[in-house]
Amino acid sequence: MDSIEQRTISKVTWRLVPFLMFCYFIAFLDRVNNGFAGGPMSKDLGLSASQFGFAAGIFFIAYFFFEVPSNLALDKFGARRWIARIMFTWGLVSVAQGFVTGIGSFTAVRLLLGVAEAGFFPGIIFFLTLWFPSVYRARIVGLFMFAIPISTVIGSPISGIILDHLNGVMGLHGWQWMFIVEAIPALIMAFVVWFYLTDRPSDANWLADDEKKWLQGRLDSERALRESKVKLRWTQVLANPRVWALGIVYYGITGPQYGLSFFLPQIIKGFGGLSNTQVGLINAFPFAVGAVTMILWSRMSDAAHERKIHFIIPALAITVGLVGAALFSSPTLQILSIAVASFGFFASLPVFWTLPTAYLSGTAAAAGIAAVNSIGNLGGYIGPQVFGLLKDYTGSAFAGYMFLASLGLLAAVIVLIIGHDPAMEKAGAAPAE
Repeated sequence: MDSIEQRTISKVTWRLVPFLMFCYFIAFLDRVNNGFAGGPMSKDLGLSASQFGFAAGIFFIAYFFFEVPSNLALDKFGARRWIARIMFTWGLVSVAQGFVTGIGSFTAVRLLLGVAEAGFFPGIIFFLTLWFPSVYRARIVGLFMFAIPISTVIGSPISGIILDHLNGVMGLHGWQWMFIVEAIPALIMAFVVWFYLTDRPSDANWLADDEKKWLQGRLDSERALRESKVKLRWTQVLANPRVWALGIVYYGITGPQYGLSFFLPQIIKGFGGLSNTQVGLINAFPFAVGAVTMILWSRMSDAAHERKIHFIIPALAITVGLVGAALFSSPTLQILSIAVASFGFFASLPVFWTLPTAYLSGTAAAAGIAAVNSIGNLGGYIGPQVFGLLKDYTGSAFAGYMFLASLGLLAAVIVLIIGHDPAMEKAGAAPAE
């Protein structure tokens, strides 16, 4: 028999999650397609690996400074308006990436892209806390973040095809067309978000009255329990040691993830004798592994009502996989090792985001989630830059792999030390049926 809980969660999931997944698919594709542009773009513009890594990663510096203000604005103006604004402005800047002429303009545009997109991901994570009780959160965040590996699985071949077949059309390079074509969906979806998204359960005319009452009551009871144990103003959150520790943990995931994402297509190209389309297909394999394991692992974590071990295991897989990629000379073994690391990247992400959302609520959650994301995404700046510098200095990817591997180990150790109180998620409510 269908309970009101099952009925409500099913409606909310089908209404919001596929739509948000598609929005994040577009966002992440626009963020990491630099990895495919890297080779031909660097050749055309005369960029070294370290210059490319610096410009690609500087996105995250702007992201760092604008995340918290953006999330506070989302809390004030509502997700519908603010996310539509974010998507429209990042779409415009993404198009501009197709018209850069050197290291100066490329760096400036990447900086502007960070400003434009700041607040999108933590805004969605905060938005999901307004709609889903804690017991559902790992699987829901896993479904939403499924867009990350899928953007590479689908986007890699598409990017390769654009590079191969649109090069020279209307006098533009293939990488220029790739930036332009892949930015158009963001501009379109900005208008769709404005009319489709609902800010809070109380505004949802697509839920029955009893469903809205049950959902809001469940969420309010969870918030009351959290605030009975920890109640922080948003200004206090920014100086909270646990928030900073979780930011460093997230840094330990994003550094390896982005460091690898921006350079993996160039590494695969270095295997020799491959077209851009073939590079795209090979590049998609580790991310396909990550996509499947992300969904399965997040469901296992929710079913077990356990977070710490379910984070530590994939975090260690990042280290093991990247050390393997550094040590093996065989292209096949390198890709298989990267697939192990990919399991680590993507299985750890949805479980990780249950940690701050079980600790924070209200405006403090908006600020805290953004702060954790801001600190963590500095890994997206440092990972590619250090990887590029080490690759230039040593002439191989070995040292870069080992640096990225150490970050996964750092994340596992910190979570082991700070732990996690599962009672913060239960909120005195019945578990999911």
